[in-house]
Amino acid sequence: MSLHARFGRMVDAFRPAEGPPPRTLLAFFRWCLSGAWPGLGFAGFASALGGAADVVSAMLLGLVVDAVTGSAPGTFWSENWGLVAFFAAFFLLIRPAIFGLSTASSNVIIGPNILPLVLSRLHRWTMGHSVTFFDNDFAGRLAQKQMQTARAVTDVASEMVNVVAFALASVIGSAAFLLAVDGWGALALLVWLAAYFALIRFFLPRIRAKSGLRASARANVTGQVVDTITNIKTVKLFAHADHEDQAALGAMAGFRERALDFGVVSTWFRLSLMVVAGILPVILVGGSILLWREGAATVGDVAASGAIAMRLSQMTGWVSMALMGMWGNIGEVEDGMKTLSPPHALTDAPDAKVLDRVAGEIAFDGVGFAYGRDEGGIDDLTLRIAPGEKIGIIGASGAGKSTLVALLLRLYDVERGAIRIDGHDLREVTQESLRRQIAMVTQETAMFNRAARDNIRYGRPDATEAEIVAAATAAEAHDFILTLRDHAGRSGYDAHLGERGVKLSGGQRQRIALARAILKDAPILVLDEATSALDSEVEAQVQAALARAMEGKTVLAIAHRLSTIAELDRIIVIEDGRIIEEGSHDALLAKGGRYARYWAHQSGGVLGLDEAAE
Repeated sequence: MSLHARFGRMVDAFRPAEGPPPRTLLAFFRWCLSGAWPGLGFAGFASALGGAADVVSAMLLGLVVDAVTGSAPGTFWSENWGLVAFFAAFFLLIRPAIFGLSTASSNVIIGPNILPLVLSRLHRWTMGHSVTFFDNDFAGRLAQKQMQTARAVTDVASEMVNVVAFALASVIGSAAFLLAVDGWGALALLVWLAAYFALIRFFLPRIRAKSGLRASARANVTGQVVDTITNIKTVKLFAHADHEDQAALGAMAGFRERALDFGVVSTWFRLSLMVVAGILPVILVGGSILLWREGAATVGDVAASGAIAMRLSQMTGWVSMALMGMWGNIGEVEDGMKTLSPPHALTDAPDAKVLDRVAGEIAFDGVGFAYGRDEGGIDDLTLRIAPGEKIGIIGASGAGKSTLVALLLRLYDVERGAIRIDGHDLREVTQESLRRQIAMVTQETAMFNRAARDNIRYGRPDATEAEIVAAATAAEAHDFILTLRDHAGRSGYDAHLGERGVKLSGGQRQRIALARAILKDAPILVLDEATSALDSEVEAQVQAALARAMEGKTVLAIAHRLSTIAELDRIIVIEDGRIIEEGSHDALLAKGGRYARYWAHQSGGVLGLDEAAE
């Protein structure tokens, strides 16, 4: 195995984290970087060797100067050949090897591995949040926070290795050398360091706070811009480009103010450190000259002290900028931590079981759910659905139909009562295994900006090409998929569909979503206005495909178009979160109740539920 491959594998870039992310800073860093410490430790050691090599360089310079001043020109080489050979070997071989090792550690161990390690952990945790978490924020802002936090953690880790370890080794080595020459030089260095760290302690918390505010404002800009672009068709249809421009400019103005605040404090920090840095060469070189005059130091000691003083002075600016960047990154980490690390609101029970393939019996027992409010949603709903039974669900807007389905999928937990599938309380099984039992086609179909094939295969990732084509054919999608072509020249099943499937018509999106559900072949099928975007001719074709897809499955079909559910086994009518009628189409018509009035108000088979409910 090559050296770079060995280094590259010192950190497992996709190792899962253990447990949830903590909400305190140091613990959060440990969570992000757990498992990477051996690689970071090796990189830190290599960087410290580089810092020590700088001190050795100055010491060798001093020894050579002493050798030159203490030898006659004719005898210099013969008396000092060993020193000269080591000097040459150190600068031509040893020092380049040390800095090469340090660079490799930074660019191969840290660079390619830490960012994906942290980002993958943050992304996994974010995906585990409930839908409410995503409903309450901008998609673009959350994506920005993930990348921003991962990059900031990576930068802090990198600077700790490349700057802090290097600088500490340099300072410790310098103090040791000055102590060997004279204790006063080492004491002067320690006093200067105390002043240097006092200045840092004063400024860095302020930089950290300003950086956090700047990061939050930057994420708001991203969220605003992404929200506008996501809804660009609506913006254009309502001719609100100026309105969106002003909203974006408002967010940008907020970011500009925060960036100015950060710029002011960082400027004063930089200026103050440069003044302090200028003091060090004056103290060390001046002190060495005084010692030389008194015979307590050699010319080589003066030269070495000068080299060390100049190196530390130069390094002060470098370290100060790195520390400023680190504290700025820490502010961004804190900001991202607050957004991304709240505990999951909807979790699996500690002893949750994996739900194997079910027969499809569904029971709603006294279910109540109002999204945390006093009213709305579902109220004391009880419903039994036998395995393989196909029921239609109708009701006016806001009656609770979508809430019923969301609770079945456990996108929310019931506030009262229980929902069971084959006798298993949904709260006692894992969410992933539950949702594998349910296929769903919605009115607002979700498409990825991926190939048509990948969008269909999302129903069952291990499906073969033949199975994908068969599902598309059953959903009446195969023929139009063959005509697709995207901007990159990909065609047919390889064509990408655009973000949220914007390159497709509503009917085409629903047919691909139906193909995805057919391919999933789950025992429970949920149809939420699954044919609402289809024209009459295609709907007739898809209805036939749906009939085949529903065979042997438990089906819940929400519909405004009553003709699509009239042939189902049972129809339930929901009003204000309660079932007010249920029965077959013929039985409900004969009853002459709410369903019969809905049917009478149809126009072309489309239900005017809101009007009928009046």
